[in-house]
Amino acid sequence: MNQFKKMFTSGRIGKLTLKNRVVMPAIGVSLAKLNGEASDDMIRYYEERARGGVGLIITEITRVDDDTGVGTYKQLAVTDPKVIPQLQRLSDTVHKYDCKIFVQLHHPGRETSEDLIGGQKMVAPSAIADKFVGQTPRAMTTEEVGDMVKKFIKGAVIAKAGGIDGVEIHAAHGYLINQFLSPYSNHRTDRYGGSFHNRLRILQEIIAGIKYMNGQDYPVSVRISADEFVDGGLKIEDSVKIARTIESYGADAINVSSGIYESAPTIIEPGSYPQGWKRNLSTQIKKNVSVPVIAVDNIKTPEFAEELLESDASDFIGIARASLADPAWSYKARTGQSDQITTCIGCLLCFQALSEGKHAICAVNPRMGREREFSSLAKDGNGQNVVVIGGGPGGMEASKTLADRGYKVTLFDNQDQLGGTLNIAIVPPFKDKIELFRDHLINQVEKRENIDVHLNEKATVEAVQKLDPVGVFIAAGAKPIIPMLPGMDGNTVVTAEDYLAGKADVKGKAVVVGSGMTGLETAEKLIGEGHEVTIVEKLKSVGPGMNPTLLMDEMNRLKKMDPAPTIMTNEQMIGARDQGIKILNSIDHSMKSVPADTVVLSLGVKPDATGTEPFVEAFDQTKLIGDASSSGQIADAMKDGYTKAYIFEPVSVKTREGEVTE
Repeated sequence: MNQFKKMFTSGRIGKLTLKNRVVMPAIGVSLAKLNGEASDDMIRYYEERARGGVGLIITEITRVDDDTGVGTYKQLAVTDPKVIPQLQRLSDTVHKYDCKIFVQLHHPGRETSEDLIGGQKMVAPSAIADKFVGQTPRAMTTEEVGDMVKKFIKGAVIAKAGGIDGVEIHAAHGYLINQFLSPYSNHRTDRYGGSFHNRLRILQEIIAGIKYMNGQDYPVSVRISADEFVDGGLKIEDSVKIARTIESYGADAINVSSGIYESAPTIIEPGSYPQGWKRNLSTQIKKNVSVPVIAVDNIKTPEFAEELLESDASDFIGIARASLADPAWSYKARTGQSDQITTCIGCLLCFQALSEGKHAICAVNPRMGREREFSSLAKDGNGQNVVVIGGGPGGMEASKTLADRGYKVTLFDNQDQLGGTLNIAIVPPFKDKIELFRDHLINQVEKRENIDVHLNEKATVEAVQKLDPVGVFIAAGAKPIIPMLPGMDGNTVVTAEDYLAGKADVKGKAVVVGSGMTGLETAEKLIGEGHEVTIVEKLKSVGPGMNPTLLMDEMNRLKKMDPAPTIMTNEQMIGARDQGIKILNSIDHSMKSVPADTVVLSLGVKPDATGTEPFVEAFDQTKLIGDASSSGQIADAMKDGYTKAYIFEPVSVKTREGEVTE
């Protein structure tokens, strides 16, 4: 039954009718061919979202300039007519599901990397460095700006020739067009800078050119950052005026977002941001324009999406990362299965992968970006027994995948509830989305009748042999790293994991050793409980290995706490004692003491293969998954659990005693 009446009514952008109000906004995936053509993997990726029920797909950032306009590795492009045949394949595929598709026209300006554009300088309206990127661009000449206008128009012409239903101009997030719009980044004195209308001139010329070449009825959406969230940047009052002006230029829709790279958490919100935190932005824009407004408001659930539409905060709702996490988000919402939606946890792994030159991946959806590889789950279990040991994310994902293949799964976990490391991950502040995901995984396991869960039960070889399994999967998790240093066995030394699990108390003043994500989140929780905290990190800066946006978000919160933590970098712990720890400075090699009542170790984890050897010895078909094979994150456990369950083949399994099963 459809409980979301507004969301699943038709809507219009210009003269284009969409079957519902659900839009998949642009989100980088890097699945294109190196020459910018849509690859088979990219087409399959978008097909899955179209099949999942969205009314409109807006492609990833699509470059209009092969010279200075590369934003990501393996990025879609509309720079050459040679890409048209594959664009046509993409649009034809999406159209099979009564879904429309736009291409998002993009140039990064100063928000790229010189490595991506052949080592040359980035271009921008003015030679002002983006503080996040840290490289100074060169200012474009007036002639170059005119040429750039033509490249955007050409991109739209190529898109239309490829069967694409409309285009979106990316004028948000601090990219090139946004850089022209904002006085924060545009200090030009020619016809493309200075006054309000001069700063918008490039956008006016692009829209006019697209409408001239493609026809007045060809839809053009413009994505804007309604608040840049930097001092001296665009605020909502400026953006209301910009939106009105864009409408007068002929734009058919306004896609309201926020932020630039320097305020990155306001573009791609970490898990700490609630749904709807910036709804005032789309609400204000909608009140002041007559064209439809698309709101990207950290939307995770259909219930909140419907409420946004009902409250007139927008005309369409955008689900970007939500559609990565669950391609069938719209279908499940429309058919009364919203409680079965896998929700985004805000870990930003999708963007982290792009920054590392990889295609986007999703922590909670191991098929994301691999839809063609994992296109069809075999239904060949035929009721054969398999055993999974460990009820963390990897074990649960393996269990439900094996169950869906038709195996009878027995899942052992020695704790009193499923969840494994997720039960610790949800303890620090702002982890409600991870808790929701954990509960979803548990629900998915418990609802499958062919999964038999044994809690508070340690699996033994003897118990498993009685089940006569054709395969054994061990997802035993990881254990904290404790260095071989003096005093590590003292009463005042605890691990962050034990503290978060409620197995260890922290008294008085605390020193947290290690400033990775767990260390910083542990410090935040400790301060919230009233502890005075010092963070000690052996490297030159905190947050080693962390996603820069997550680190920015975490540090912003820590700095605002009272009292804020004392942070010591370039300091390595060399021992502990009852009154704290001793540290060695890596620069001047001086030694000092850091007083503390409790030492909290947060130095990472290592695979815990304890007890796996007897199973490996007893069963030929023993698979180690997740942290039992190599320590990692939620994504690693999910991917490993799904992959090994997907490819599992129970050929002639035998125990070491010689017993044979088929």
